[in-house]
Amino acid sequence: MNPSPHEARAERGSGNRPALSRCINIDAAEFAAHYWGRGPLLSRADSLERDFSDLFSSDAVDELVSERGLRTPFMRMATEGKVLATDRFTAPGGFGAEVADQVSSDKVLAEFAAGATIVLQGLHRTWPPIIDFTTHLVADLGHPVQVNAYVTPASSRGFDPHYDVHDVFVLQIAGEKRWRIHSPVHPDPLADQPWSQHSKAVADEATNAPVIDEVLRPGDALYLPRGWIHSAEALGDTSVHLTIGMSAFTRADLVAHVITKTRADASLRSSLPLGLDLDEPDALAGVLAETLADLVAAIQRDPITPDAAAASLARRLTNITRPEPVRPLATVAGLAHLDVASVVRWRLGLAGRVEARGATVSLTAGTRTLSLPVVAHAALERLLLGESTPVGALPGLDDEDAIVVCRRLVREGVLVLEA
Repeated sequence: MNPSPHEARAERGSGNRPALSRCINIDAAEFAAHYWGRGPLLSRADSLERDFSDLFSSDAVDELVSERGLRTPFMRMATEGKVLATDRFTAPGGFGAEVADQVSSDKVLAEFAAGATIVLQGLHRTWPPIIDFTTHLVADLGHPVQVNAYVTPASSRGFDPHYDVHDVFVLQIAGEKRWRIHSPVHPDPLADQPWSQHSKAVADEATNAPVIDEVLRPGDALYLPRGWIHSAEALGDTSVHLTIGMSAFTRADLVAHVITKTRADASLRSSLPLGLDLDEPDALAGVLAETLADLVAAIQRDPITPDAAAASLARRLTNITRPEPVRPLATVAGLAHLDVASVVRWRLGLAGRVEARGATVSLTAGTRTLSLPVVAHAALERLLLGESTPVGALPGLDDEDAIVVCRRLVREGVLVLEA
């Protein structure tokens, strides 16, 4: 049986799940069983036996603010939890770069010195070490990931107690920050259920004794499921931490897929009765009961299969995440010298599926579908496992065919040439 996108991704992210393992001090299987989506986990640097300086640093903040020409919304600033107007920290870039919403290092200095927090957003798109780390973390988790940095002046607090609608890892990069964690008032919120809808309950819960009240130091990591209330305050020197947001797929997503599929059933597309009095809800009772019965019948007539559900989520993941970046110039240069000794592998983070169709084989890679000779079937299945493989070692292909197939897949951005 051909691997589904989920199975292929699981193969590529199997083993120790190295990106995830950097964020926790327990086994990945234990984390999945007892913490993921269930409760917070604090992982100290002394148990992790490592830091995060290879991912980010205070110097990286200065470089991004001063030298990279960042524009909004890749940066924002806030004071005491209130977001500043963008013109407080942006300006045109001068001759040849007149775009008005570029980050101004002078303005940032003034606001930061006065106590404003710097928020660097979308680092999974702007900072190379985090781009690479995020790509691997998506493969480990199977869920979309984003990364922001929060840079807080000494003794300043960030945002008021609130919850996020996505899970987060907090990685402390520099300085110290005190975190207070409180239990959810709205467990497992969906993306359209922000904390502001429950602001009074959040504020009330924040007056109770916290579940966690700890200071994070460089190398420490904290996991918070969505819905858990939190607030933080920098201590002493400037604090820098990464917030890794994970927008977990939910059972509600599976329900939405089921409902979408039933829209094709004629029994559920008929009009409601003429003259319906919506001021009398009881008038809908009979229609509602009949509709629910028809919904169950429609699901039974055309059941949702695991393959269909997985394919639906895989398409969504493909649409909202980016696979491993490719290097156009280096790739074209490498193609000129590709031979049987060249080493290739499947592009990390690119969902894939292979299906034989008579004399051809259909390869779905991300949003594209390619047709290749059926003789390439075994080679494609090997490549989907994500292992680095010499071109000449691909099964089912002679040397000439292997070079032709790999050259095409590298040019299409499906495979990556390793140095």
